[in-house]
Amino acid sequence: MKRIFLLVLTNIAVIAVITLIVNLLGVNHFLSARGIDYRQLLAFSLVVGFAGSFISLGISKWMAKSIYQIHPIENPSSEAETWLVETVRSLAAKARIAMPEVGIYDSPEVNAFATGPSRSNSLVAVSSGLLRTMRRDEVEGVLGHEITHISNGDMVTMTLLQGVLNTFVIFLSYVIAFFIDRFLSGNREDDRGPGFGFMIGQFVCQILLGCLASLVVYAYSRAREYRADAGSARLLGKAPMLAALRRLKEIIEGDPIIDDRSPALSAFKISGKPGRASLTADHPSIDDRIEALEKLQL
Repeated sequence: MKRIFLLVLTNIAVIAVITLIVNLLGVNHFLSARGIDYRQLLAFSLVVGFAGSFISLGISKWMAKSIYQIHPIENPSSEAETWLVETVRSLAAKARIAMPEVGIYDSPEVNAFATGPSRSNSLVAVSSGLLRTMRRDEVEGVLGHEITHISNGDMVTMTLLQGVLNTFVIFLSYVIAFFIDRFLSGNREDDRGPGFGFMIGQFVCQILLGCLASLVVYAYSRAREYRADAGSARLLGKAPMLAALRRLKEIIEGDPIIDDRSPALSAFKISGKPGRASLTADHPSIDDRIEALEKLQL
């Protein structure tokens, strides 16, 4: 119910903001004079903008399991699997969320991630490389980080943010393309249909606006990593998460093994790079995360 309310509220906010912009700038009169209903365009932008984001969210668990060939732990077959499941269960209880599905995937890469369409339908996956490389207190810190992603509803929030940005990109690219087309056609009133200028303008605008939207997504992604680190510290104390980050820094500065089965799924990662994070980084650097966690007041 909370997720539905958030979706409705987000859609109302998007409609209100775009309506205000088009009225203040007089865009509604420009479009109406050319037979274009900006309300229909807005509705189209909302549907297209949010549809892809929610489809991706809905299949996120399936996609992760398929790509990484994750083995869900239903009946632990070893002491390590038992410890992993019970640790996740304990952290989930502390965070007051439903027990996530727990899985392991075979990879030398040191990695873990959480995904799923909701807090009550989620997955925490860890690589075999992480379990071999890290001490258990360090793994605990990482698991606390992933549980916090779930308890914060980061997957849903990211979906809503992406849907909002997609809506703006689609709507604005159409509007700007119409202006470009009218300019290139000499603003002839007898030529009401979109022409070549509209097609080129829309294509270019979607690329440029999409790049700008990505910067917003990256900024939010970095912010949620700091919050997840802090959440792990609140669940377990600072020591486990700090130990995990320092071990990750050693690994990254050494000769890290990268699992490149799906480079596009950069969200399914736990670490950034040494040094300072760039505007196009979806994770803060390890140095920034350590510094922020050391300064955190619990």
